[in-house]
Amino acid sequence: MAEANGETPLLNGGDLMDSNSSQEGSSIGTGTENGLSNSSSEAAVINNEHQQNGGNNVPAPKGGQSEGTDLDNVPWGERIRDTTGKRKEETSNEKKKGKKAEEVMPKNSKESTSKSRKKNESSGEEEDFDDDSYGEGEEYQPKKKKQKSEPSPAKKSDSKKSTKTTKVTKVEVKEESGAGVEHKKRKTTKVEVKEEPSSSQGSPSKKRVKKQEEEEEVWRWWEEDESNAGASDGSIKWQTLVHKGPVFAPAYVPLPKHIKFKYDGKDMDLSLPAEEVASFYAKMLDHDYTSKPVFNQNFFKDWVKMMTKAERAEIKDLAKCDFRQMHAFYVSESEKRKARSKEEKKAEKEEKEGEAKVYGFAMLDGYKQKIGNFRIEPPGLFRGRGDHPKMGSLKKRVQPEEVVINCSRGLKIMPPEGHKWKEIRHDNTVTWLCSWTENVLGSNKYIMLNPSSKLKGQKDWEKFEKARKLKGHVGQIRQQYLADFKSKEMRIRQRAVALYFIDKLALRAGNEKDTDEAADTVGCCSLRCEHIKLHDDMDDLKHVVEFDFLGKDSIRYYNRVPVEKQVFKNLKLFMEEKDPGDDLFDRLDTSSLNQYLKELMDGLTAKVFRTYNASITLQEQLDKLTNPSDSVHEKMLSYNRANRQVAILCNHQRAVPKTHEKSMENLENKIKEKKQEYKELKDQLKKSKSVDEKMAKKYERLKEQIAKLNTQRTDKDENKQIALGTSKLNYLDPRISVAWCKKNDVPVEKIFSKTQRDKFRWALDMAKEDFIF
Repeated sequence: MAEANGETPLLNGGDLMDSNSSQEGSSIGTGTENGLSNSSSEAAVINNEHQQNGGNNVPAPKGGQSEGTDLDNVPWGERIRDTTGKRKEETSNEKKKGKKAEEVMPKNSKESTSKSRKKNESSGEEEDFDDDSYGEGEEYQPKKKKQKSEPSPAKKSDSKKSTKTTKVTKVEVKEESGAGVEHKKRKTTKVEVKEEPSSSQGSPSKKRVKKQEEEEEVWRWWEEDESNAGASDGSIKWQTLVHKGPVFAPAYVPLPKHIKFKYDGKDMDLSLPAEEVASFYAKMLDHDYTSKPVFNQNFFKDWVKMMTKAERAEIKDLAKCDFRQMHAFYVSESEKRKARSKEEKKAEKEEKEGEAKVYGFAMLDGYKQKIGNFRIEPPGLFRGRGDHPKMGSLKKRVQPEEVVINCSRGLKIMPPEGHKWKEIRHDNTVTWLCSWTENVLGSNKYIMLNPSSKLKGQKDWEKFEKARKLKGHVGQIRQQYLADFKSKEMRIRQRAVALYFIDKLALRAGNEKDTDEAADTVGCCSLRCEHIKLHDDMDDLKHVVEFDFLGKDSIRYYNRVPVEKQVFKNLKLFMEEKDPGDDLFDRLDTSSLNQYLKELMDGLTAKVFRTYNASITLQEQLDKLTNPSDSVHEKMLSYNRANRQVAILCNHQRAVPKTHEKSMENLENKIKEKKQEYKELKDQLKKSKSVDEKMAKKYERLKEQIAKLNTQRTDKDENKQIALGTSKLNYLDPRISVAWCKKNDVPVEKIFSKTQRDKFRWALDMAKEDFIF
């Protein structure tokens, strides 16, 4: 979403996305699939196979404070100590006096800033870092938390239960200096959080204690004036932007004295910078990466740079380096971490949650908005995707002196003690809060607002509206490129054929890249002659094009497709007198193609075709597959099958999960058990002279459970190599799914998780059951 502004959203924990999107090298094995849209009548898939390939040592404490607080002289590490008890007492006194609850964001008053910080710095939110980097240790790369289910609506009861309502107040932000900005009145919804105290009856061990949810105010930006809600011209993104800056990676913790690195069989004490980089490699010792020559070469080259002169003189060969003792230590530490008591885990969780309250939110035009990832990614070894030429390179520790802060004028965001920011900007034409340049690929990284924020939601809404607009132009565009197949200009013919592939096969446009700096992945415009084969006849079909290349994230795209006769002739012409490594479309690039598309429709790019074809395919498949009389789980099978067609079209593959066979085995056993129970109950009912109502109900319930498990088994097996989530989050208009749910009485929770519902809150509210893409 940030691509339109030349921005790259920060990924959790680490590496960089493929340059076909915005960054290169996130987690390994991200899934994709391929195929043809069912809506494309001109081309059909013959055979669609899906395959997949298989930092510095200066401590940088956590992010800054606002100017003029009473914590400015307190050492940085002491600022997140637990002062929760004191803060609760203060908050309680304020409530008694009828005051509003104090907000997290900084105010002019020193006292209020200090109190707010003391309250919220006692804990922090566990962050889900990407697997692509090994940072300071296991403790800095926590596992993904299980998603919490939403509280169910309060039920009416005769028991002695009372319902408590938490009031929500709007948070106002004032700038420290300068005239205030007058805003138009916005519609908001105050969300009431209801608590039901547990009944006095029953065992205390069985009581379910409900955690009080955060006070939340929904900014219903989509109900504002059109000029304010979604029809932005891309210039002004915000009027006021207030935040606390980023949180930096923790300082490196040296190894215990008894843990030794060995070189050529002898113990050797390393300097701290060299030891830190060695620790990154030691943690990966049992990983396949450390057996790859390119990874080892890049690691050793960067490691040597961090050594002292004496260390460089002695350490000459990576093969003589022994990291096993270090590796065993980190494995042991990881096991200890897993074996911690519930109290220890809870204390750490609360500390991180408190940190998230301080640094995890921004105030955008006076509204509290969650930040996507407020932590600067830790140092580690770059992995990349596929056979990336930079794998193993050192991702250095990011220092405050490298970070650019973007915020409102008059706001002072203090850097960590002893440091300073590279620059402070007040650019309201961009949506990022902080940025820096990573050292491996030299690309920009950003801290952005959460997908549930107004800026992100508005961008999604605009993206899907643009795709819907294409629906009214696509017929004319197709007529034009069909006519251009016979153009006298080779440039126009190449453009027409490329656009045909982008439209019919949902190929990404692709960009030129330096294969010494990035993985050799391609898109439509960067296809080479070696990536396609032409077959006059194949399997009783004529004019078949066989595609075989690595697409985004080094995922193999393999497809055999019958094409228009004139397209086939043109491809033969394009390949004449060319070597396999030559460009197929040598007179075309992505920028010139997008420039041409903008002439056909305002804002049209190759990516809009991908969004349009994905969404229209889902709409058509849902209309075709859904049976209104089906049960909810049968309808969900139909939905996932429709989603699967989109994922195939977009080439969203994944490797078969390692747990798939075991999972299927467990499912089969569960089905067998239920069938046996069903059979026994059925025989019992036959023998019984009178029908027991309780048994009859159980009989029907078992019948339904078996049907549900069978559907689940089919669904799981069909989608074992398909990644449904990528297209659902990025290419499918959520209003299609919401409308389908409303029309077919399917809970929207079956389609979207809590996080996804937050992201698409605008769609949940806007889409009625008669919505059509």
